[in-house]
Amino acid sequence: MNQIDFKEFHWMVSMINSIDAGLIVLDNDYVIESWNGFMYHHSNIHAADAKGKNIFDIFQDLDKSWFMRKVEAVKTIQNQSFITWEQKPYIFPFKNYRPITGTVEHMHQNVTILPLPSLTGSIDQICLIIYDVTDIAANRMELQKANSQLEKLTKTDPLTQIDNRNGLAVNVDLANKRYKMQQTVSSLVMLDIDHFKQINDTHGHPAGDAILQQLAAIIKESMRENDSVARYGGEEFAIILHNTTSNKASHFVERLRKAIEDTEFALQETVIKVTISFGIAQISTKGGDNKAWMEAADKALYQAKRQGRNQGVVYESMD
Repeated sequence: MNQIDFKEFHWMVSMINSIDAGLIVLDNDYVIESWNGFMYHHSNIHAADAKGKNIFDIFQDLDKSWFMRKVEAVKTIQNQSFITWEQKPYIFPFKNYRPITGTVEHMHQNVTILPLPSLTGSIDQICLIIYDVTDIAANRMELQKANSQLEKLTKTDPLTQIDNRNGLAVNVDLANKRYKMQQTVSSLVMLDIDHFKQINDTHGHPAGDAILQQLAAIIKESMRENDSVARYGGEEFAIILHNTTSNKASHFVERLRKAIEDTEFALQETVIKVTISFGIAQISTKGGDNKAWMEAADKALYQAKRQGRNQGVVYESMD
């Protein structure tokens, strides 16, 4: 090697070891041929100790079958491939030491897999380039978390911490779509506290709020995990019972009605008894009309009130 070639080789090695990205070259047997300074600093494995070792011996938790599929695909198509942190947060379990993103345990990585053709055109080595994208990933995850929390707030009733009218609309729409696709029958139950204005006028709004909170808790304890409840407005609530006909919903409503009737709603030293009226509507066999389904349950609810309250009524003629 002449002097110029040696100088070029020297600064190329220096540059490779100094770049803020990991660089690994593997042969066809996944043996490490090149290992730069980034890899040393984050793995604490010196290049002299890494070279000649199989990468699966160095990183024993690396998903061997998945990694080999990725590499072999690159060799087959003879074109580069990319792995982003959204697909897999990290390939190499490097600790994250950045102060800004210190809450993230591991460095998040984007990885480029490059085929390295020989002079004859065969692919005898592949190159991995590993980029630290922890800051980007952490910021994106924080933004997603904030957006998720904001979305939850827009669908949550602040008093009872159950769904509000917006959340109910989403769940009604999902139930209708599920019926269209899978013929899954659901029932909608609208319920209203009897004489709630009188409770507020007699005991004050704090007592009314306490009753709404306790009632929401009782309903949630009575439901299955896949059912949903929402505060529709004021003292009116709505429950969606999935995989439930109106006949089965009537049995659920009667148990809930009796449980609420037997409950002593307490505010400090004051005990208040409460009864509930219910309207039940099974999803229409026509499907897809969210407004009609909710109106049917609401009509049944007002029929229960006209018939003397503290009872459930099934809407019989949606179709």
